[in-house]
Amino acid sequence: MKVVFLEEVEGTARTGDVKNVADGFARNYLLPRKLAAPATEHYIAVAGQKATKEAKRQDRVDGEARERLLPLIDGQEMTIEVLVGEQGKLFGSVTTRDIAERLHKDTGVELEHRQVSLNQPIREIGTHEVPVKLTRNVIANITVNVHPEGGMPEPEPEPELEPEAPEAASEGETAEAPTETAADEPAAAEAAADEPAAEEAAAAPEEETTTETSAAATEDEEKESADQDGS
Repeated sequence: MKVVFLEEVEGTARTGDVKNVADGFARNYLLPRKLAAPATEHYIAVAGQKATKEAKRQDRVDGEARERLLPLIDGQEMTIEVLVGEQGKLFGSVTTRDIAERLHKDTGVELEHRQVSLNQPIREIGTHEVPVKLTRNVIANITVNVHPEGGMPEPEPEPELEPEAPEAASEGETAEAPTETAADEPAAAEAAADEPAAEEAAAAPEEETTTETSAAATEDEEKESADQDGS
């Protein structure tokens, strides 16, 4: 449905705007509350007159805010102390209501918390730049310092490591001893393997001598047999 807005609807339209909206939104909300009307020539003319008056009123409000409120609030710096855990995490958060109340206390200017523009509550310590909407067209900027109440908590000291016992060194030395013995085993095995070879080498000449003695005895026997045959 095409309607003309007779009043400002935040986030949707301003006075005098002509827009197409959902039929249910128009019939159930805008038309019963006289926030909008069907976009006929009559209602468009009525909305135009209202828009002109609204613009004049807005100019007057903006002028007053620039003259009276902006000097008091723009550039203000405030410190808000909060409870902080061991790792610097806030217990809770700093909200728009907290900032509006502190502004009222520091400057005497009473604002609605919705005029403080925060996308989400402040949950970290440090310095934060925060805009404040004094009117639709007049914006002040303030600085909010979030400090830990009573200072940052000291971290717990790390436990001291106990020195190693002297036995650890002697255990290491003892553990190395078998390594040295194991290294000597191959040499001993090689020596043991060489002993039978040495014995065989030593026994070899005896066998040769025995063979030579047997051959000499055989020759003597043959000579004696020949002598007997000759006689």
